[in-house]
Amino acid sequence: MDEGEPTGRVTSHTGSLSRRMLIIAAGWIVILLSLGGFALDRTLTGLVSRNFDEQLVNVMNAMIASAEIGPDGEVFFNRPLGDQRFLEPNSGRYWLVTGKGHENFPSRSLWDKGLELKGDHFDKAPHLYDNFQFADEPLRVIERSVILPDSETRWQFAVAASRQDLDEQINRIRSILVWSFLVLGLGLFGMAMLQTWYGLGPLRRVRLAIQHLRETGQNRLTEPLPLEVQPLVQELNALLAHSEKQAEEARTHAGNLAHALKTPLTVVMNAATAKAPDLADTVIREAAVMRRQVDHHLARARAVGRRAVGMSRSGVAESVEAVLRAVTRLYERTRFDLDGNRDAAVAIERQDLDEILGNLIENAAKYGGGSVFVTIDPTCEPGWCEIWVEDDGRGIPEAERTRIFDRGARLDTGKPGTGLGLAIVRDVAEIYGGAVLLDESEDLGGLLVKLRLPRAMARKDG
Repeated sequence: MDEGEPTGRVTSHTGSLSRRMLIIAAGWIVILLSLGGFALDRTLTGLVSRNFDEQLVNVMNAMIASAEIGPDGEVFFNRPLGDQRFLEPNSGRYWLVTGKGHENFPSRSLWDKGLELKGDHFDKAPHLYDNFQFADEPLRVIERSVILPDSETRWQFAVAASRQDLDEQINRIRSILVWSFLVLGLGLFGMAMLQTWYGLGPLRRVRLAIQHLRETGQNRLTEPLPLEVQPLVQELNALLAHSEKQAEEARTHAGNLAHALKTPLTVVMNAATAKAPDLADTVIREAAVMRRQVDHHLARARAVGRRAVGMSRSGVAESVEAVLRAVTRLYERTRFDLDGNRDAAVAIERQDLDEILGNLIENAAKYGGGSVFVTIDPTCEPGWCEIWVEDDGRGIPEAERTRIFDRGARLDTGKPGTGLGLAIVRDVAEIYGGAVLLDESEDLGGLLVKLRLPRAMARKDG
């Protein structure tokens, strides 16, 4: 492996944001410039064509205004037309007057050519069309049918002009449009590139800030960034704080476990070194202590791991009923009652909820007088769900209610137990953001345990 090559696994990605933004920008630039260029081309070429046609119309009007019928019945112009190109042979400007039964009256520019007209109809208004009679000179022709005074003949007036000038103007306009829009498109694309580079700059700064954070060992991003990036920075800082908290919890759990195992191991080592006669009993007793401590810390570790997976949801009534079915077999003489909101759900894994309720209900049955009452969600507090577990035992004095949560603490040593039940309940509840409170039961007179857990969000159907 080359030096400096990353050793971590390359994660998959969905493409580059810059590429996506540039493709979208290029697509819109091409579409909008194409539509705008097409519209502008049609507008400008239409204006040039109309101007060209209007010139032909003006010439035709001048021809009709100056046309008269001579003594021989033929048409003539009482004044010459102003455009000298009608007098130059093959100049590209031509006119022709025809009438049935009369000789054609052409312009000198036609010379030896003949202009074919569509004379089989009457054009009261000017009629414009393209004529490709001359292979090397396409023409634009305007015709109009007129009956002159003192004549019954339908005279066909026609003016023709070479399209070369018109086509050259159109090509020149289109060339200017193409180069102008090409330069405009390149400029817009360059601006989009600059905007993309500048707009995505904060993301590059976030990457550099994370790299700096990793290299320096800091645990927060403090660099000021735009408002749009701040939610990302806040979530990243929250993730770092969550990871730091988990790491600190792991270190604390490891230290507590090491401290909890140190004393039993020391007792076993001392007994083995002194070759004590009760070595076997000592090993069994201390091994049981170590096993309880390992079970306790494993329960905490499992709860922390499951909490990190995501938002959990468990129905309280289902969990209580499952626990009651198991505990009833152990305490057949104890009466169990369940009441409250059976639709309540809490944001906690089902296995952890079963373990918490199992400890509370089993303790109530073990230390109570024969009655256990479980109430689900008696307060209906928004955002929280409380589960009350009451018994009719002797209860716990108020002065001892804090100490009872310590690991190994037991007030009644005459009954079997590890002293870790309430400690596990408290630790697991706190991992999920909940709490456990002890009070006196008003109905049964014994202990009232109030388990407070975050309420699960309502499910959305569909």
